[in-house]
Amino acid sequence: MGVGDGLIDNPQVSVIHGDGVVGWSVARTVRSAGFAVEVFASAEAFISSGQMPRTACLVVDVQLAGMSGLHLQSHLAAAGRHIPMVFIVSPADAKARALGLELGAVNVLNKPFGDKALLKEVCSILKPKSQGGTNGSPGSES
Repeated sequence: MGVGDGLIDNPQVSVIHGDGVVGWSVARTVRSAGFAVEVFASAEAFISSGQMPRTACLVVDVQLAGMSGLHLQSHLAAAGRHIPMVFIVSPADAKARALGLELGAVNVLNKPFGDKALLKEVCSILKPKSQGGTNGSPGSES
């Protein structure tokens, strides 16, 4: 039973963004679509939060203080946690974009991005497969 089965009414999206203002703006956008949202200031805060099992989708800024978004992605994969992830990157950071996709990110959004682009990515991950979504349950491989 999981997001891909259409059995979770309010899947959780975890947003990890070092800039509190932008992080809360992203959270507000995702929450407006009916998803539960948790915001974390760092990858380390997310890892230690206990929210990993409840997280159906991660929206992560690649450039974080401490553990970067790319390191978080590698850390989760090494631990056997395959949470669908959307990265937020600077348009000039083509290397991070390519590496994120190579490591398994569902997609990468260039800053600045609009609410519609973000919601499209999150909904494509969390929408049940029967409705055209791309993913299974939280923690499944993408």
